Amino acid sequence: MALPDLDELIAEVDRTCDTAHRPGGAAEQPDWLALLTVAAQLSGQLQALADDLVEDYVEHCRMHGCSWTDIGAALGVTRQAVQQRFHAPHKRYAPETMTDDLREAMTHVKRAAVQHRNNYIGTEHLLWGLTAKPNNATRLLDASGVAPDVVHRSVEAHLSMGASQAAERIAWTPYSRKAIALAEEQAGSALIDCDHLLTGLSRVGRGVAATVLTEAGFTMAARDEG
Repeated sequence: MALPDLDELIAEVDRTCDTAHRPGGAAEQPDWLALLTVAAQLSGQLQALADDLVEDYVEHCRMHGCSWTDIGAALGVTRQAVQQRFHAPHKRYAPETMTDDLREAMTHVKRAAVQHRNNYIGTEHLLWGLTAKPNNATRLLDASGVAPDVVHRSVEAHLSMGASQAAERIAWTPYSRKAIALAEEQAGSALIDCDHLLTGLSRVGRGVAATVLTEAGFTMAARDEG
């Protein structure tokens, strides 16, 4: 994968800044402060993406027994520094916190990851599992005017074959963990259900699932209007 170079990022800032240019005599004068603002926003998005990437692999390392000292050495920082940044272990969502329908969907989620030799559970796996069988998530899609089978086929096209051996414990990606955290927040004191996780995936706003749902016409705004 080719990383964007500086010229591409500068061109993106120029394209996306609505007030980048303003009339000024015979020629347009760039609004440099407006361009700087957009450049800072883009930089922040790239940094957040980079942080999520590192966090994902820290999670894998911790799951497979790596010490904080070893992780710190790999990142070129001290054990104390890496613990401060990633100090809280990620919450494990036990089956007891989920409805029967969501537990069934999770079997499809795990199957999708294992069959595609992926060593992670991404938002694409979650959405594929949620739309594998009828449940509250598919009924919510139907109520929003979105066909669940269309979503299922669309997200299936994003499942890529990896090279990892099947593992009993597979780490969730940062976006997937954010989605389940939002689902738990929505569920409150009740069990987490399929529709909670679907809206969580949509609310994250990033990742394969959010992209597929948006392209299919399912957004939280559309749901609220419905």
